[in-house]
Amino acid sequence: MLVEVFSFLVLLIVFLLALYFSKKYFVDKQIERANLDSKMILEHARLDAENLKSKMILNTQEEIYKMKENAEIEYHKNLRDLQRKELTISEKESLLNEKISNANQLESDAKNQINEIKIKIEELSKIKDEQIKKLEKISYLSSEDAKNQLIESLDKELFHEKANSIINFEKYLKSEKENLASNILADAILRYSCSYVSSSSVSAIRLPNDEIKGCIIGREGRNIRALESLTGVDLIVDDTPETIVVSSFDPYKREIAKMAIELLISDGRIQPLKIEEMVDKAKKEVEKDIKKEGQKAILDLQICEIHSDLVELIGKLKYRTSYGQNALQHSLEVGHIAGLLASEMHLDESLARRCGLLHDIGKTLSYTVDGSHVDIGVKILKKYSESDEVINAVASHHGDCKPESVISVLVQAADTISASRPGARKENLENYIQRIKKLETLVSDFDFVDKCYAIQAGREVRVIVSPDKVSDDEMVVLSREICKKIEDNLNYPGQIRVNMIRESRVVEYAK
Repeated sequence: MLVEVFSFLVLLIVFLLALYFSKKYFVDKQIERANLDSKMILEHARLDAENLKSKMILNTQEEIYKMKENAEIEYHKNLRDLQRKELTISEKESLLNEKISNANQLESDAKNQINEIKIKIEELSKIKDEQIKKLEKISYLSSEDAKNQLIESLDKELFHEKANSIINFEKYLKSEKENLASNILADAILRYSCSYVSSSSVSAIRLPNDEIKGCIIGREGRNIRALESLTGVDLIVDDTPETIVVSSFDPYKREIAKMAIELLISDGRIQPLKIEEMVDKAKKEVEKDIKKEGQKAILDLQICEIHSDLVELIGKLKYRTSYGQNALQHSLEVGHIAGLLASEMHLDESLARRCGLLHDIGKTLSYTVDGSHVDIGVKILKKYSESDEVINAVASHHGDCKPESVISVLVQAADTISASRPGARKENLENYIQRIKKLETLVSDFDFVDKCYAIQAGREVRVIVSPDKVSDDEMVVLSREICKKIEDNLNYPGQIRVNMIRESRVVEYAK
């Protein structure tokens, strides 16, 4: 039994050794084959690299040859161009030398001719002097006396013709002046267009429902009373569905009230304390809007270097009206038209636009400061160191003083155009004419009134009295009587200034 086990073990060991050596043989063969394969791959790679290198060298040599060939072609081409240019330049130089020689020859010929002409002029002068002496002996007059007699006779003959020519020329200038002015105004007006903006005295507010009306009125009307007292407007709550009306002649107060009510409606809590808070908030929003509108106006008219306080005053014009016309829109329109008129006449457009925008700046304070808006505007502009041209344009745009520049006249014309165009103001043309005629008729009915003129769209009446019939003291009483009669018999917006004039004039013309 042991022998069998031993023999089995021997056989097993022999088998394992044979398996080990056979496996090692096969592994060595695979390694040898792999080495051969790697050597072959390396050899192929080396050959491929050498082939690629040779190809690249050949391609590079071909490119260098082509570049060299192209460079030689370009060189020969440039050389031929230079040779042609040198030939052209040499030809031009020869032509120029030929022209210079010809010019020198002409110059010498001209000098010879000038010398000959000078000699002939001297000979003619001697002959002329001899002829004059002979004429003086025959006529017994010197040359100066004969000349004076001839001029005097010609003056007498041509005097009437000169007078007619001057008269005709003046008529021609007058007609041309009127045509030119009409063309300039027409061109300027056609080049500017704007929408008509008329402000009313009421603003309607849409409500989400009719239940809000009761909240706005409040218990025993305390909410509506608080709104009216804080804003200074009248609130009209009637049967109109989902609408309340804010009534006030002051657009500034009306805008604050409208904004405050809208804020209260959006908030939902309507009570006196909340009303006061929202009114303050609305005032701040309106103040922001005023500054924004002022900046927008100066950007629209391309005006620079203007005081920040003036910008705010310009913005306040949005909440001022004149006969229903928005003051800011009117000022913008006057600025644009004045600038266009100035451009037609080749004047300073920027200065004209500045004067036009600021011409009604006094209306921002006319509700709180005594005096006309012209006087207030002049004081404002002097305070902020505006130029004399701007101040004169504002002072003279209603004829209160004499215009000192053409720009002032253009602003006056632009203001008239803006205010008088149809639709710009609420009052129609027929009612305006009737009111002006009635105003002049009322004043003309007084004794001792020589002439009267309604100016400034009926805001002023100038009364000229006979100086030999009315004294200075009597003028005071007469002006008061005229004011009283106007107040009793005429309906008019704002106030009318009665300007009494008593003076003696002597007029003569130097011809």
